[in-house]
Amino acid sequence: MVGNVWLLPLKQVDDDARAIKLGEIAELEVGEEQRKYVRDPLRMMLIALAEESRYPYAVDSNGTAVGVLTLQTGAATLAGWPDDDSVLLLRGFLIDRRRQGKGLGTLAAGAAVQEAAKLTAALGGQQTGVVLSVNDANPAGLAAYRKAGFEDRGEYLGGDAGPQRTMYRPF
Repeated sequence: MVGNVWLLPLKQVDDDARAIKLGEIAELEVGEEQRKYVRDPLRMMLIALAEESRYPYAVDSNGTAVGVLTLQTGAATLAGWPDDDSVLLLRGFLIDRRRQGKGLGTLAAGAAVQEAAKLTAALGGQQTGVVLSVNDANPAGLAAYRKAGFEDRGEYLGGDAGPQRTMYRPF
């Protein structure tokens, strides 16, 4: 737990708990301005559950899902990082539009780095931190990641929603 945010690893809970949490995730709302950056939260979690390299999390506050995120191994170049294996990729990160502006995104981003360090240790990996890309036209996202300790590592032009910033935070 970090502040009032928990990250619940969906691959590590029993089937009943996962089904309940996925039901809550299905109720999350994506703001109109977010739709160009992220996809449907439930769909993202189902895809992540099916892929061995992805580790999906429900972002919980007060016992209810308020967002989602995925940590992924072997995919850091998708965020403009020079290699795939030295860091974990943070992707598919969103906070329900009704709960934005309360600092939950910053708390969850910080918690994701802590979870990534635990995941690296559990997998016996050699990763040193977390990388992500955030769209240049997403000032709230840029600010939240900076508040969570992520450093801007430069422009990335590989995204499908326009120019982005590659951001990194060590464990």
